[in-house]
This record gives sequence, structure tokens and C-alpha cells, in this order.
Amino acid sequence: MIGGGRVYWEKQMDVDGDGGGSNGVVVIFVWSSINENHLSNFVDLYSSLGWNSLVCRSDFLTAFYPEMALSLAFHLLSELVEELKTRPCPVIFLAFSGAPKACMYKVLQVIMGDSEAQIHPDDSQLVRNCISGHVYDSGPLDFTSDLNVKFALHPTIRRMSGPSRLVSWVAKGISSGLDGLYLTRFESQRSEYWHALYSSVEIGAPYLVLCSENDDLAPHQVISSFTHQLQELGGEVKVVKWKNSPHAGHYTHNPIQYRAVISNFLEKAMSVHLQKIRQLGERAHTNDEISELICDLQKVAGKSNQSLRRVATGPCDHFFLPSSAPYQSNSSNDPTSSQEEQRERSSFRPLQPTSINAHSVLGQFLFDSCVPKNIEGWDIRFAGSLNGQPYATSSSRKNSNLGFKKRVFRSRL
Repeated sequence: MIGGGRVYWEKQMDVDGDGGGSNGVVVIFVWSSINENHLSNFVDLYSSLGWNSLVCRSDFLTAFYPEMALSLAFHLLSELVEELKTRPCPVIFLAFSGAPKACMYKVLQVIMGDSEAQIHPDDSQLVRNCISGHVYDSGPLDFTSDLNVKFALHPTIRRMSGPSRLVSWVAKGISSGLDGLYLTRFESQRSEYWHALYSSVEIGAPYLVLCSENDDLAPHQVISSFTHQLQELGGEVKVVKWKNSPHAGHYTHNPIQYRAVISNFLEKAMSVHLQKIRQLGERAHTNDEISELICDLQKVAGKSNQSLRRVATGPCDHFFLPSSAPYQSNSSNDPTSSQEEQRERSSFRPLQPTSINAHSVLGQFLFDSCVPKNIEGWDIRFAGSLNGQPYATSSSRKNSNLGFKKRVFRSRL
């Protein structure tokens, strides 16, 4: 029990008695309009279908105080995350009546990153990955300025425990007191509330909306507008509408049809969960391939960098300019060589060391244009000749200016 309500588990026991063999978890959000006996019927329903229940029961005033709703949402998420870390499974969010405003919209804000108070990003991602369906029974309600009067004096509230006159008097007092709250603070929270419900479309889970034509607390016009907006945002929505069932009483008045609809939706939720797992696996495989590609590119870049570092580190590491001998051979007037032989020699003949003097003006110009002057803090220059051919050596930056002056003096000579 915490401020704003309480959170507790209702798990079915498997053969081992640990409650870990269920198909998934149904997070049941209930408000004060649902009594304990009525709630136990839904817990038994989902248990018979093989699902555990995590119940979040909010107090009546929690819907009007976001701080209380946020505190309750954190307590709920801590319980849910602990369960999912042990065994990831499908999760259904089931909200009755005004429960979306009492707590569920704060849970959605936290896991979607729209709340100032956050949990660990990995925990939020875990919950989003496991959410496989949303069920709204007799809701969501549109919390407008006249809802407090309707709800406080509704028979479901007046049937709460206690003398009827006392309950009615307290309800009227709360109703009149909330009028001022609606005019100042609560009305500004209304858009935030609807935005959180609509943002759940990004989770990628289907919706099931259970409503009635004669529900005065959750009018059909509000439900229709809500479902239409979800569909416009790309959500998959199924609406089941009855004619005469009361507010939050659809299961009591239509047990067979209600159970069949819930059973089909839970099967769909399990398939959605498997599809999510498959997509996450494919995405992880793609990320692994990209990581391997990046590693290969880094290896290639490293080898290329090492090849640049070992410039002229030995007698065989020379910079040679292409020889013009093949072209001279093609232009020669040797009558004993045919054009085919000359073409083969020009195509496959290895490059010959150049005969251009590295200390000449042309050699110095080609060197300055083609050879990088600085590779990771080292200057490259021609230091002399080996077997009559110029070769390159490296020196530190401290000697680079001196070498440059020597090359200028040699060029002038």
C-alpha cells in the first residue's frame, strides 16, 4: 500500500507452485468504480486463460493529482520490470473506466520518455518490447468539468461501503470542491492525458475497446472519437459494442461473448509478442553485420595507415617514378619487333626505375606535388640515392625546415 493506491500480484500456480508458467501478464488498472468482488471476476477470467494479473488499484482522488498517479506508476513499473527481467513475456494493459487517468497515462509517459521522472532506458525498452495489447473496458473517460458531478453521484459510487447518505454527502462535497480544481489546474492536464494515450500507438500493439451504447459515464461519442483517432495514427483497433450493458458491467451481462472476445485477443497478443521478438532478432543480426563491417573497415584503415608509416624504412622501400621507356619502345623504329610484341611489352612490362634526377628542378617539383609532406608527424624527403636511384627517408619535424632549405639550395645549384 502506497500513497494513491496499491499494487499487488494475482498469479496462477503451475505444477511447481511458483506461478511462472503463465502465458503472460495482464496489468489491470482499476479505479474506485470497481469493487473487490467485481475485480476478482476479471482476475479469475484471465487466470483461467493462463495469464497472471498485476493489479493497480487507484484511489478516487489519484485521478486528480498527477503526483500521486506518478508515484503509483513507478511502483507498478518496478514490479513489472522485475518480473520481465526474470521471464520476458507478453504484457496486456487493461484499463477500466477512469483508471487511464488515475495511473495508466503516467505509466505510458514514463516508458515513452515523455515524463520528467524516468526509469532506466533499458527498463523502459524492455516494457515497450513486451507490451502486446491494450484493452479499454468502459473507457477511456473524458475528464471534463462536468464529469465529477456525474461520477460522484453515479450509482456505482453510491453503492460503495458505508451509509448511503454519508457517501452521497461526501461525493457531493468532493464534486463541488473539484469544480474549482477543474477551472484552474486539472483542465490543463486534459491534453496531456489524451496525448499519452495516443502516443501508445508507437508501441505497435493492437487495441480492444469494449463499450456500450447506454453508458452515460463513457459516452459512445467519446469512445468513437478515441478509436477513430487511434486508427488515424496507424493503430489497429477492434471495437465491441453492446446495447444495454452498464458501465464496467459488460462481463457480468455478456459473459460468454465477453470471454470469447478476450480469449481471441490474448491469442493475437501472443502472436504480436512473437513477431516483436523476431523483429528484434533481425535487427540485432543487422546491427552485428554493421559492426563487423565497421571492424573490417577499421582493420583496412589500420593496415593502410601502417603501410604509410613504413615508407622508406628499408633499402627496398623506394619511391620510383614511372619510366617512359615503354612509350619510347612503342615509338622506336626497330624493324625486328612487331606491333603485337610491342603491345605486350607495354602492357606487361614492369615499371623501370626512373632516370629523373631527384635533385633537379623537375624531380623536386614532382616530389612536392605527389608525395605527402607530413604523415602523423613525420616529413618525407629524398636523402640521396641507392644504386643510382633516389630513395625516401623520414625525419622529424625539427629537421624538416633544414631539409627544405638544403633542397632549395641544391635546386638552385
